Amino acid sequence: MASTFDIIIAGGGRVGFQTAEILGDRGHNVTIIERDERIVSELADEWMATVIQGDATNPDIIEQAGIERADAIAALTGETGLNLAVCLAAAELSPGIRTVARIDRSTGEAYTRFVDAVLFPERAGARVAANEILGSDVQTLADVTGDLDIMVVRVAEGAPAAGKQLSEVRFPAGSLIVSDADGHQIARPDTTLTAGSRYVVAFEPDVASEVMNLMRG
Repeated sequence: MASTFDIIIAGGGRVGFQTAEILGDRGHNVTIIERDERIVSELADEWMATVIQGDATNPDIIEQAGIERADAIAALTGETGLNLAVCLAAAELSPGIRTVARIDRSTGEAYTRFVDAVLFPERAGARVAANEILGSDVQTLADVTGDLDIMVVRVAEGAPAAGKQLSEVRFPAGSLIVSDADGHQIARPDTTLTAGSRYVVAFEPDVASEVMNLMRG
């Protein structure tokens, strides 16, 4: 997956929309598929990116959403069967795509045989969903309260900050590099941001995209 992801979210309800907002704030390209016309109308008023009305299990709808270029699809509706069907259809149309499904706890984790990650309703907050969609290179600490994001971010090869000391990188106000490589000690001005290493980063939502661009490219 690239530093900037193309992501499809099936389900424009609370979890789906908030997840889309978080991912959009981080600079990713997000398309929402929602079958309820009323919700689609509400999303169109709040969401600046693409919203498609339709059944996300329909191959034509998924293709309209750009499945051939998508890095990940997350089915975040309240229906387990629908979410699994969406992910299976997406995997068939675009082998290798990352699939995330929201499921009922009563089903256990049996669905991990068919999808890359599952979310249980009680832990399927938007930050957790975003974390699962992006995979291991960017991890949100989902239990942090308030709007402040505290994340573990792996510096990408070729990113603007890669190979530079903190004193040489102009991180925006409202952001803070907390740890050195892989969290051994508190970051200092001479801490080097090494490509491939992870750093704990704290930032306010309005500077998320700028921080991620510096560290991920």
